[in-house]
Amino acid sequence: MVNKLLLATTNPGKIQEYLELLADAPFTLTTLNIENIYGDIEETGLTFKENALLKARYFMKESGLITIADDSGIEVDSLGGKPGVHSARYGGPGLNDKDRVNLLLSEVTNVAWEQRTARFQCVIAIVWQSGAAITIKGSCEGYISYEPNGENGFGYDSIFFYPAMNKTFGELDAPTKHHLSHRGKAARKTIQWFKENL
Repeated sequence: MVNKLLLATTNPGKIQEYLELLADAPFTLTTLNIENIYGDIEETGLTFKENALLKARYFMKESGLITIADDSGIEVDSLGGKPGVHSARYGGPGLNDKDRVNLLLSEVTNVAWEQRTARFQCVIAIVWQSGAAITIKGSCEGYISYEPNGENGFGYDSIFFYPAMNKTFGELDAPTKHHLSHRGKAARKTIQWFKENL
């Protein structure tokens, strides 16, 4: 019998990416909606790792299933690493992805290109019913573009410029983004961990 692996997020962009990225995992991936789990937990951690573990532990207890959660976001060097762990909630409640992108752009309006360095960070946490847990990290370096470009992806993808491709993540197709992104890197490390340890 194949074990279920609960994907602890309600973000449709993340769900779609993980269904693709973890297709080779030795589990049947399931979601909170499929399992009829509608709880939520406040992300009070100060780091991506703390928040990922908070979410994975909470939903493992709610579901009784092996649970995977990630916390991810964008760190902008000229803003002292903001929005960081607050990326998904940047600017407060009521803002959508486009609003947060515009807010971030407004904060770096007068920043020269060479100072517009940024990175996407992702920490995946997996928690078993025993309480055992692992965390795996992926990151990706780039720049904040002057304006949004591309309709693909979600979150800050349209303003994250990846120099080697001369495009934003919003301009990349899904397979290309998966190969390069913070989440793709963390997911491949996770698959490798499964192969070596399960």
